[in-house]
Amino acid sequence: MLKGFLTVSGWTMISRILGLVRDQLLAALLGTGVAQDAYQIAFRLPNMFRRLFGEGALNAAFVPLFASLLEREGKDTARQFASETMSVLLSWLLLLTVLGEIFMPGVLRVIAPGFAHGDVRDSLAISLSRITFPYLLMICGAALVSGVLNGMHQFGVAAAAYVSFNVVGIAAILLLPPLTGDVAHAAAWGVSASGVVQFGILLYAASRAGMRLRLVMPCLTPRIRTLLARMGVGLVGSGITQINFLVDTIIATLLPAGSVSLMYFADRVNQLPLGVLGAAAGTTLLPVLTRHLAADDEAGAHGVQNRAISYALILTLPAAAGLLVLAAPVMMALFGHGQFTAHDAVLAAQSLRAYALGLPAFVLVKVLSPGFFARGDTRTPVLVGMGTLALNFILNISFMHWLAHIGPPLASSLAAMVNAGVLAFILLRRKALVPDPDLLRQLAGMVGCAGLMAGGVALLGHTPLGRAMEAGPVMRLVDVGVLIGLGVSLYLVALHVLGVTDLRLALGAVRRRLGRKRQA
Repeated sequence: MLKGFLTVSGWTMISRILGLVRDQLLAALLGTGVAQDAYQIAFRLPNMFRRLFGEGALNAAFVPLFASLLEREGKDTARQFASETMSVLLSWLLLLTVLGEIFMPGVLRVIAPGFAHGDVRDSLAISLSRITFPYLLMICGAALVSGVLNGMHQFGVAAAAYVSFNVVGIAAILLLPPLTGDVAHAAAWGVSASGVVQFGILLYAASRAGMRLRLVMPCLTPRIRTLLARMGVGLVGSGITQINFLVDTIIATLLPAGSVSLMYFADRVNQLPLGVLGAAAGTTLLPVLTRHLAADDEAGAHGVQNRAISYALILTLPAAAGLLVLAAPVMMALFGHGQFTAHDAVLAAQSLRAYALGLPAFVLVKVLSPGFFARGDTRTPVLVGMGTLALNFILNISFMHWLAHIGPPLASSLAAMVNAGVLAFILLRRKALVPDPDLLRQLAGMVGCAGLMAGGVALLGHTPLGRAMEAGPVMRLVDVGVLIGLGVSLYLVALHVLGVTDLRLALGAVRRRLGRKRQA
């Protein structure tokens, strides 16, 4: 599991870094005004469906079924099931895409009620959304094929394919404006084009792995009915974070112009550790847990769950602490160019701090949810998710007027904390989560080390290093990079001194891994 975790984390990190480059271009060229708001709404719509239906409910239900078939009945049966699933999925997504294109103005009334009907922002959002909406068809198909590869424990190719989204997006922003007339439309076409590229790469990879998928006549076979039943009840539970973000978006459109953009850029920074750690842990944990449980190895499943929590939080806790302390310098260093002003960076940093408070909880939800899915229980996360969704909505309404762009991120963070806490409590009650002494000792040490690191970085911020808000573009990056580097060093030393981890053993493992790669 650790090998898969590191593989997915590595490729996701590359994708996130390229994503920051794409977002820097958008920030510099569009700022936080009307065009940026319209583009972010257009991108959020298909992306929400991707995470709910593709990476969320579908994979949560599909991967355990596929992995079990592969283990018990062989590759041919598993291939047939995957082909049937792809055919059914693409059929109804094609219908959904056509309906979305026709009724897009009505859809925008729902997800962006704050956009005044007929104004420039509303008209532009409708135009851009019609360009980006087909992305959901391609990327949900890609998510399914990715699930096939993950079920075969081939995590690297599936994770690497998503790098192409940002590569194509960057190319579109740089090359297409002369053809489309503006950057917003160029970026929108890049979104849909990237879906085609990702789907093609993953289909080719699956074929090379001996799992060539074919379109067949869509049919509700018994296995597909089982999949749909699990997928239906798992929809809210596995995608609750995305539903919460959608609620945030709806509320943001009711706030002053630019709020959608401020929250987007804050979330993009927050998504770097969340995507790298949370997605990697959830992706690799589910098939491994399923395999242990299929073999009636409950003790092995407990050990895997504990190690996943440890792997995820040892990096998530310092990331959250660091973002709380360095939010404004980070936003200024990454996006403070062109149309994105220092004032925008300060406002976006306020949203980022609110997101960072809930970062460990967001990751824990991704790590704890497979504990239910691997046991075939998608109902419990649904019930918990519906409760936290209601809580998020209530908090959003409560914070809306006096916290403005800080309110939705803070509401999501508080709801995620409740979500993670309830999931952990239920797993503990069922003895599906059995923390061992090593895990408890490590968690206590991680919290202490992250706090020590945050205090040290805060003190350094009062030295000449803390000048990122006033310095030029290059020195901003240098100052923030030095502060982050010193913070990481302090955290690692603290982990070693407090006995949370042995750096000598970790460095030795890295050297041996690099040595094996060179020999290969």
